[in-house]
Amino acid sequence: MQKQILIIALIIISTITSCTHKLAVVNEENITPTPKIINYLALGDSYTIGEDVPTASSFPMLLRTKLVVQGYIFENEPKVIAKTGWTCADLLSNIEKSNIINDSYNMVSLLVGVNDQYRGYNINEYPARFTAVLEKAIAFAGSKKKVIILSIPDYSVTPFGGGSQVTAKAIADYNAINKRIAMEMGVKYVDITPISQKAKNDLTYLAPDKLHPSEKMYAEWVNEMFDEVLMLLEE
Repeated sequence: MQKQILIIALIIISTITSCTHKLAVVNEENITPTPKIINYLALGDSYTIGEDVPTASSFPMLLRTKLVVQGYIFENEPKVIAKTGWTCADLLSNIEKSNIINDSYNMVSLLVGVNDQYRGYNINEYPARFTAVLEKAIAFAGSKKKVIILSIPDYSVTPFGGGSQVTAKAIADYNAINKRIAMEMGVKYVDITPISQKAKNDLTYLAPDKLHPSEKMYAEWVNEMFDEVLMLLEE
């Protein structure tokens, strides 16, 4: 009799345990992750505003669209501080006029330097100019882990660039500097220059002005940087 009672008790305990486990599994499956809210600041020049293409086709806006598809939420539209022709000094000056509060963005992208090269500035001054802008970007993000740097595109391959090897080398030298600074400061760096060089044999990578990127090129930039962006947002 006692043995039968013991067996029945064990069956009841086993049933309760099984039901509790199933309930826990169901509850875990029903939990909806809290959406990640993004405040994004894009700093740069013509390559950031998307010169000669619709605003929606610029890489910051294409990046926004792709992140929304992944379930991310933007508290506001990405803020862009950029203008065609801006050098590092121009960007820094306009950043200082923007009244942005430090630690107010959880993602900041930076792409600048092509106009320093185009205007023939002394490349030896570029490290200090670029670092000054980067330090502002880090302050706005509140952390170097929330900043991502893009390399300068190689416009030498475009009809405007005329295939100039001098220009190609100069851009490579500028990129060697901004990459070194990124590595030294522990900031994420994405090399989109090889993508820009596809325009040498395919003009669909260029906007109507035959100098700046088309939406096609910007979309490839976004794909190239996307994994780094996701890691940045989860840190």
